[in-house]
Amino acid sequence: MFFRNLLVYRITQAMEIDAAAIEQALASKRARPCGRQELETYGFVAPVGGGEDAPLLHVVGGFLYLVAKKSARNLPGAVVRDAVTEKVKDIEERQARKVYKKERDQLKDEVIQQLLPHAFVRHSTTRALIMPEQGLIVVDSASPKVAEDLLSTLRECIGSLPVRPLTVKIAPTAMVTEWVKQQRAGEGFFVLDECEMRDTTEDGGIVRCKRQDLTSDEIQLHLSAGKLVTQLALAWQDKLSFMLDDKLVIKRLKFEQILHDKADDDGGNDDAGQKDATLLIMGATFAEFIPELAEKLGGEEMPSSI
Repeated sequence: MFFRNLLVYRITQAMEIDAAAIEQALASKRARPCGRQELETYGFVAPVGGGEDAPLLHVVGGFLYLVAKKSARNLPGAVVRDAVTEKVKDIEERQARKVYKKERDQLKDEVIQQLLPHAFVRHSTTRALIMPEQGLIVVDSASPKVAEDLLSTLRECIGSLPVRPLTVKIAPTAMVTEWVKQQRAGEGFFVLDECEMRDTTEDGGIVRCKRQDLTSDEIQLHLSAGKLVTQLALAWQDKLSFMLDDKLVIKRLKFEQILHDKADDDGGNDDAGQKDATLLIMGATFAEFIPELAEKLGGEEMPSSI
């Protein structure tokens, strides 16, 4: 259950977060299968299992955990194009006339309607943790589009959700480049052995290093030539390791064994207890980690309304 990626959003206005009201609101967007003529559906599912009628919001230690599910029919564009081409060819040969764009578009719509019921359905889920005390929502995704799908659907359910991506006063690229140059990160953070560097000129080169000593002369030479670090592998305390990019996206997030062991010890022998212990540890870790990361990047740019 530990998140694997992290996009962080700041709640920008004071709002009442009533778990019971949110649970009721989510029911209006419960996930369902795709209909025969639907390309996709999107809704919320029970985050900790329990069947179709299980709660859509799980609350533990003041943290609110929810999961969205997308079901999408896989209808490759190449398949549609080939089918349309065949239909156009047949019409032009049988009727000895040219098929123009308007009719071609109509044929495409017909093909899609014919193929949709037979297309495979792919399912994906997106997890999020609402942290009311910290005024944050964190989404387990490295894709802003995927995170926004969840947030906009949640907004649709509850009527209002004033959030924006977490912003900091110093650009991540500037700070992590300095960390690699100085061969040390901010207090509590440690530079690992992987990074990406980009030339600042248009169409400039990209250097990707993995399992590389970032204190080496080779790396310093790239930096002295003007390249900037746009992704950097970091560790925080003895709890997390991750890749931080220039958009403040946290990828390949890994909770270290000490936290897994604590979840095992705290959760007891039943599955429900293990899940609650994991969520508690994860939420408490984020509550400490996110402000520390923001502070090392010059501090958070807070919305004026907060």
